[in-house]
Formats: sequence, structure tokens, C-alpha cells
Amino acid sequence: MRRLVLGALALALALAAGCGRPPERDAGAPAVTRTEPANARLAGLSTYPRFGDRDPHDWEGRKPWSYPVHGIDVSRYQGDIDWHRVRRSGVSFAYIKATEGGDHADAKFRENWRGARAAGLKHGAYHYYYFCRPAAEQARWFIRNVPKDANALPPVLDMEWNHRSRTCRTRPDGATVRAEARKFLSILERHYGKRPVVYTTVDFYRDTGIGRLSGTEFWLRSVAGHPQKVYPGKAWSFWQYSGTGQVPGVAGDVDLNTFRGSPESWLRWSGQI
Repeated sequence: MRRLVLGALALALALAAGCGRPPERDAGAPAVTRTEPANARLAGLSTYPRFGDRDPHDWEGRKPWSYPVHGIDVSRYQGDIDWHRVRRSGVSFAYIKATEGGDHADAKFRENWRGARAAGLKHGAYHYYYFCRPAAEQARWFIRNVPKDANALPPVLDMEWNHRSRTCRTRPDGATVRAEARKFLSILERHYGKRPVVYTTVDFYRDTGIGRLSGTEFWLRSVAGHPQKVYPGKAWSFWQYSGTGQVPGVAGDVDLNTFRGSPESWLRWSGQI
């Protein structure tokens, strides 16, 4: 009887000692932690790639490839793209031309959109602004052509002077440009739930003061100098550093870009963690 009492007492103490502890994990099961999804995403992210360049610049100071996350932007001019090969090359994102003005859609947009998605590459769409149509009309045209996809990157508004245009030579003053840009950005933000990024060039930035738009992230073109030098004091999220890049899966030249932040901040910015 004494042995039975002692045994029962020992069992009770053992159970009490284990109270509140998680059950032991099966020997073959992986440990689950709160950081596992982020770690898995980081492990699958290609960082610090080096792409070819048909006309490379001799960079001074901080070089584009010192940033970890790189991507491309494309349109119909790149022709047929092998998106799986593009992703394997180290490209982490792609921005795809969707629309221009209020009645032009890029002939390769839907094909490129589907291809990038099938390859598992983060992608978004951009609109090339036309200065002879109202901003609201152009925003509606973009919405008509670009799917509302929660997994897509924020839209991009491309604003630059187009000296080659045969139909629109208008160059509005800075106040008009900024007012129209705000309309476009607001309409897209309401529809997609994401504030669009603004892409611009050195001369357009200088002529219009587009950089004064508040609450807006910028994608800056600068193929002959770091943005810190070319756009003094301007914060940026993306830097287009070449228009003559050579990327496996793309025939001919393609624009090369880098994201400003760390791999972790890229995963957060792009909605992957």
C-alpha cells in the first residue's frame, strides 16, 4: 500500500511539474517559430546580382550593385521574355508597362503580367503619362487594363518629357503637372489600396518640381551618377541605373533598377512578410 501511495504521489508531482509546458515536438517535425516565414523568404531571395551592361558607366562612390535587391522594367520593346530564366538570373522584381495616355495599352502587357506571375516573380504595372489628356481619364484607362491583385506591387506613374511624341508637344508648368499627378495618384490609391510610386527623370524633376509631392515614394532615373549626387537631398525607393542592361531571358537591352533598402525591408515593402 505504501508503495502505491508513493507512486501515485510521484505521478502527481510529475504531472504538476509539466503543467503549462508545451507538448514535446515529434522527433521528425520542424521547429515552428514566429520568424520562420521571414527566414524562408529571405533564404529564397536572390541578392547582390551582377548583370551585364552593353554600355556600362564608370561609377564613382557607391555603386548600384552594392544594393542587395535588383529588378527590371519592361515593355513591348523587349519582345518575348523567358520569365523563369529572368528570375533565376537574380532579378527580384519587374515593373511592366501597361498603359499610355487614355487609349493605348502595351501590346505585351497581359503576356508579361501572366509570365512574371507564373515565374513567381514580384511584379507591378506602370502607366506612361501623356500631357494632352486629363489625369482622371488616364487613371480610369489604367484601372480598366490592370487587374486588381493584392499580391502585385504598387502601381507606378511614369512622368517624364517625351520629346519624340508626334501628337503631344505640350509641356505644362510645374504647378499643373503636380496637380494632375495628385489626381492620378489619388484615383489609383482608392482603387488598388496602395499609393503609387512616381518614376521620373533628371530634367523633368528639375523643370516641374515633381519631387515636392508629399506622401509619395520616388523611382529616380540616374544612369551617370548616384541619386544622392544627381537629386541632392531627395529620398528614393528605386533607382534606375542603366538602360542598357543585359539580363538572361531578355533579348537586347533592358532597364536595370535597384531597391534602396535591405532584403528584409524589401520583403516588407513588397508584402511578402
